[in-house]
Amino acid sequence: MIYEGKAITVKALESGIVELNFDLKGESVNKFNRLTLADLRQAVDAIKADGSIKGVIVTSGKDVFIVGADITEFVDNFKLPDEELVAGNLEANKIFSDFEDLGVPTVVAINGIALGGGFEMCLAADYRVIADSAKIGLPEVKLGIYPGFGGTVRLPRVIGTDNAIEWIASGKENNAADALKVGAVDAVVAAGKLQAAALDLVKRAISGELDFKAKRQPKLEKIKLNAIEQMMAFETAKGFVAGQAGPNYPAPVEAIKTIQKAANFGREKALEAEATGFVKLAKTSASQSLVGLFLNDQELKKKAKGYDEVAKEVKLAAVLGAGIMGGGIAYQSAVKGTPILMKDIREDGIQMGLNEASKLLGNRVAKGRLTPAKMAEALNAIRPTMSYGDFGNVDIVVEAVVENPKVKQAVLAEVEGLVKEDTILTSNTSTISISLLAKALKRPENFCGMHFFNPVHMMPLVEVIRGEKSSEVAVATTVAYAKKMGKSPIVVNDCPGFLVNRVLFPYFGGFSKLISAGVDFVRIDKVMEKFGWPMGPAYLSDVVGIDTGHHGRDVMAEGFPDRMAVEGRTAVDVMYEANRLGQKNGKGFYAYEMDKRGKPKKVADPVAYEVLKPVITEQREVTDEDIINFMMIPLCLETVRCLEDGIVETAAEADMGLIYGIGFPPFRGGALRYIDSIGVAEFVALADKYADLGALYHPTAKLREMAAKGQSFFG
Repeated sequence: MIYEGKAITVKALESGIVELNFDLKGESVNKFNRLTLADLRQAVDAIKADGSIKGVIVTSGKDVFIVGADITEFVDNFKLPDEELVAGNLEANKIFSDFEDLGVPTVVAINGIALGGGFEMCLAADYRVIADSAKIGLPEVKLGIYPGFGGTVRLPRVIGTDNAIEWIASGKENNAADALKVGAVDAVVAAGKLQAAALDLVKRAISGELDFKAKRQPKLEKIKLNAIEQMMAFETAKGFVAGQAGPNYPAPVEAIKTIQKAANFGREKALEAEATGFVKLAKTSASQSLVGLFLNDQELKKKAKGYDEVAKEVKLAAVLGAGIMGGGIAYQSAVKGTPILMKDIREDGIQMGLNEASKLLGNRVAKGRLTPAKMAEALNAIRPTMSYGDFGNVDIVVEAVVENPKVKQAVLAEVEGLVKEDTILTSNTSTISISLLAKALKRPENFCGMHFFNPVHMMPLVEVIRGEKSSEVAVATTVAYAKKMGKSPIVVNDCPGFLVNRVLFPYFGGFSKLISAGVDFVRIDKVMEKFGWPMGPAYLSDVVGIDTGHHGRDVMAEGFPDRMAVEGRTAVDVMYEANRLGQKNGKGFYAYEMDKRGKPKKVADPVAYEVLKPVITEQREVTDEDIINFMMIPLCLETVRCLEDGIVETAAEADMGLIYGIGFPPFRGGALRYIDSIGVAEFVALADKYADLGALYHPTAKLREMAAKGQSFFG
């Protein structure tokens, strides 16, 4: 053994060839943490010191190659002073450069995922052989940063600037065939032949048949583009990428600027430019939020996994109520491999559900994400029915009929009598109490909520709602089924609106107050979209449906009368009374026309202003900042209340619920992280400025206590 550490070993294979193997002890994957970097430093030094070594192959002892840097270490690292962070970065880069500068040929055998730092390790080698099933890429922009172990330097010099910009700015994972096409790897082989191929390549380089030094040279030099070629490559890319990423996600454009800055430098100076830019991004609030988001997501997955031991297997599911929602649920179940019965009492409901499922499947085929054979398989897994004939074999039922407690109770009681004793029943209600619905059941312990968001195929969140009598098995089985459907489940406790809608209605409450104050809803939409929401509140109301919003508002007002009940009529009331229901009937705050692709497009409608006139009670002067505060303070305070009331267990789950469920701006990290970014004490003081607007704007006693003690939600 030439070197033996906790993450890396180096051992002799044959005639002067050694194997550097990544195998991080006690972990299921390899990642670049402090320990791995320290091991790599010593391993490279050991190879350098051994004159008998003629070549190196790099392998992994795990199913993956290296998944990237250890993101849990980012939070502390990114708090370091700039110069310390730059120095640490350059110190790590020195290890990769020393590996690259070894006097012998190096070949890396990529057996599985190699992302971020894992792929940067591969780029430091002379040759790359990849298994046909492996994937590589530099996804750092998704964390609000860019590659920091030489990725912006080596990749453009290996695959050309255009390809490198596309790989780095999009952050996507690339399969073996695509990697070979652009020259990111030198050979693709079947997984079983990987080691042999790497050995063959290193032997050919040792014998002189392949000139490894010539292969290495471009990575040490300037990029081979003249001034005009550089200008064309970088300026066009910056404009295009800025348009795609938007102003709130600076990392993709910063990556291009860094590649451009370093284009005329050799490796060492180029790495310095990368390190300086990396630190600048690491300090942005976008990066802190996106890193926090990643860690929250990991926590969510860990929690969901905790339910696996209790969950029962779901081999056959059923959805009650076809239509758009039922069709979306049926599609999602079938496409992820769980057959599903889709029942409705009306033939046209069944037809609508099937049309929705086949439209979604057709879209996937058109985009090349599904083969026609797989589409047929998924369609066959959806069994439409108007009777309960096959319900004796169903493991889980999702009730998705109209949002009316009496109708839902009747349907649930009926189906309970026709399924197995241990079948789990769930309701896709968005506002009605699960404990209330459970009163109609003989086996309430087998019942919980399973709230999907619209459109089902797009929205990642499923709220699993625990009623007073819901058993652990019911909750666990529902969580497992949601995961199998490719969703991110969050378990919440029962209350009107659960987590997401309970938090969303105070946001709409702020919107109503702005309309009453005489603020133009188009202006409100623009301000909130600029803030980072995918759509403003008026447009969102139209998309959700004014009738749905009107009904939900009444349920919430009944549940939380102290702060959600309103006196007099509101914007939603007058829209509802004028039968302006939003997109569903072509008119709401906006009017809707079909575009060329048959999708509804919003256009201004002067009638909307006439309809709103009766609810405008004053003409208040408000700034754009006021608009944001009118809307965000009640949303944030209601999220705080959900956490304090135990509706949601952790701050991480609360924030992820809002990001996955209603498109809260990811670069702001969620409502509680948004409060943290302002500072809890500062946020309380801000809310107090708007105290005259009513109870929705009044901080809780516990939040005031946190402010006094200098605490935060994410320590």
